[in-house]
Amino acid sequence: MPPNIKVDRRILEEIALSYGEYLQVIERLGREPNSVELGMIGALWSEHCGYKNSKPLLSLFPTGGPRVLVKAGEENAGAVDIGEGLSIVMKIESHNHPSAIEPYEGAATGVGGIVRDIFAMGARPIALLNSLRFGPLTEPRNRYLFGGVVAGIAGYGNCLGIPDVGGEVFFADTYSGNPLVNAMCVGLVRSDRIISARASEEGHLLLLVGADTGRDGIHGATFASVELSEASQERRPAVQVGNPFLEKLLMEACLELARSDIKVSVQDLGAAGMTSAAIESAAKGGMGIEIDVSKMPQREAGMTPYELMLSESQERMLVIVGADSVDDVKAIFGKWDLHSSVVGRVTGDGKARILDGSEVVADIPISLLTNPPTYRRAGVLSPAVAALQGYDFDSLTDISMNDVASILERLLGSPNIASKESVFRQYDHQVLINTVIGPGSDAAVLRIKGTKMGIALTTDGNGRLCYLEPYAGGAMTVAEAARNLVCVGAEPLALTNCLNFGSPERPEVYYQLEECIKGMSEACRVLGIPVISGNVSLYNESGDSAVYPTPVVGMLGLLDDLERRCSMGFKDEGDIILLLGDDGGVTGNPSGLAGSEYLSLVCGIVAGRPTIDLDKESALQRACLEAIGAGIVKSAHDPSEGGLLVAVAESCIAGGIGADLELHPSDGNRLDEALFGEKPSRIVVSVSPANLGEMETIAMRKGVPVLRLGTAGGDSLYVNREVRVALPILGKAWREGLESLTRNSLSGE
Repeated sequence: MPPNIKVDRRILEEIALSYGEYLQVIERLGREPNSVELGMIGALWSEHCGYKNSKPLLSLFPTGGPRVLVKAGEENAGAVDIGEGLSIVMKIESHNHPSAIEPYEGAATGVGGIVRDIFAMGARPIALLNSLRFGPLTEPRNRYLFGGVVAGIAGYGNCLGIPDVGGEVFFADTYSGNPLVNAMCVGLVRSDRIISARASEEGHLLLLVGADTGRDGIHGATFASVELSEASQERRPAVQVGNPFLEKLLMEACLELARSDIKVSVQDLGAAGMTSAAIESAAKGGMGIEIDVSKMPQREAGMTPYELMLSESQERMLVIVGADSVDDVKAIFGKWDLHSSVVGRVTGDGKARILDGSEVVADIPISLLTNPPTYRRAGVLSPAVAALQGYDFDSLTDISMNDVASILERLLGSPNIASKESVFRQYDHQVLINTVIGPGSDAAVLRIKGTKMGIALTTDGNGRLCYLEPYAGGAMTVAEAARNLVCVGAEPLALTNCLNFGSPERPEVYYQLEECIKGMSEACRVLGIPVISGNVSLYNESGDSAVYPTPVVGMLGLLDDLERRCSMGFKDEGDIILLLGDDGGVTGNPSGLAGSEYLSLVCGIVAGRPTIDLDKESALQRACLEAIGAGIVKSAHDPSEGGLLVAVAESCIAGGIGADLELHPSDGNRLDEALFGEKPSRIVVSVSPANLGEMETIAMRKGVPVLRLGTAGGDSLYVNREVRVALPILGKAWREGLESLTRNSLSGE
């Protein structure tokens, strides 16, 4: 240790700051920081707030587009123009570590935080979605986590009166020690009423609005930036506690403020609390701030400046307004029985000056706080994964037609494929009466009241694919999300993402992070879908292993005419079932088995090397979207998890009508891959016989192959007339697969 520098390493560990970074602080500050300054630096230099390991990679994402009004990183969330003077604001964020320690509050406050990001911009939250990952429900702790998380999402979202319209749940051993809980919120706002979080005028005042400040959530940002361990239970105080009823009042008050003519800036107090909210607002406006913590309403006695600046107490907002409008702002919040206190002012010196009455307890340049060191590391493909990529599928015995029915039932009952009704029936997805297609479909669809338009929303991710081939897996995540929107007739407009990975300090994890981002970026460019917001969650590890690399995409699509929407269920007897995108036959290319649910569930193997052709994907989506828009397609469904036969079975279940299929793999190709492989860039559609020719013409014009699979009708699913499974059997397997595992877990047992 250099002479005259004394620091307790345990303090640095508590705030997730390395010793080398501490030396950088001293060099840039010209002295050692005091305890308050060090706490603020630790919070804003944490991975959760500072993106030290991901910021250089995030610049690869395309962020602009003709409809983009607010780009990624500019404000609390991104915004896109949907026409008629309206915009959609959206973002997805993680609450993984808090949910691993305190599942109910961790998930609940994850919902609360993402909702505040949306109404901070003046947008009315109109939809919630989520993306969840857990270990197998055969283990008691995983059942406890699963039950608590679902209850937390339902408990908070239902109280706010925001419909939870979609999401996904996936189970794998890798998530046992570290579940993933990603929450997404979507809001609607007049395009000329979007509120900024920038503090851009010297002399404006800082109002702290909402709940009093307590000690809950202190070091929450740094907690989210370290690996979980046996000692993590000691971090329970770092998990925030939510009050959805107070948030409802706060939301309505902020929306009333947005409708007024008062010029304000609004920022949510989320990770790192007042430190992050005030510092980031000042940084965006190129200003400084002065805060007197003694003026902050306190829920607990004897709170220190350190605690007040770093508390992550929920349901609080920072409002920045001119002095002549303070009384008007206070009147609005007072109407909703909310406290509002002037706690500081905007300065022009570029510094963060924190007072406790007359005492200066911190005085530090904002540029230091908001510019942490960044790291561009050297990633390495894991030799173990390289071996899995070269797996010899010829060593795997193919199935026969005699195996098909039992495998299909097993797959439909797999928790990763089975109905998630036991989860989403706890969520209110009809409140606000905008939901046209709710949870359980390829994508949710909501009406935009007062217009003919609708929006479609989805969340997607597949950690297994990204583990086996990060570049292709990242691209496939974007492609699947877009494909799901296309299946309901929506044009994909923009996406938000949450990047869930292990420790970037491990070369194999950094490789996954970098390659996934590269693959996602390329898919965004080819498909023309900008990234408008997002979140990075690293250090998702427990013991000696990381979670699967799990980038989650939340995507928005637009339907110009809501009446042209499409659904996944077969509609009428005699309709022709087609596979768009197949290359001339139901092939048995082993790449389709790579990372598939069939391979994992039936064979007990996670192996192979997934691939995707993005140009073919783009052509497929354009063809399907045109056909739906022309009223040709009666149903459309993405055959992802489970493969082709599972997709057809799901369309049968959804429509209450059977199917008669003829599926014959080409000579030398595998039956298991043909029926259960998860090849991308395919969509199962149904059309009336009268529209078959027009469908084929559209596909031919786009260069998209079309394969006739069979016809819809009857009360069973037939395959080559050799296999017959009655619809009630299919439905029972699908509906009871997850239900049988969650009867007790959803009550937290």
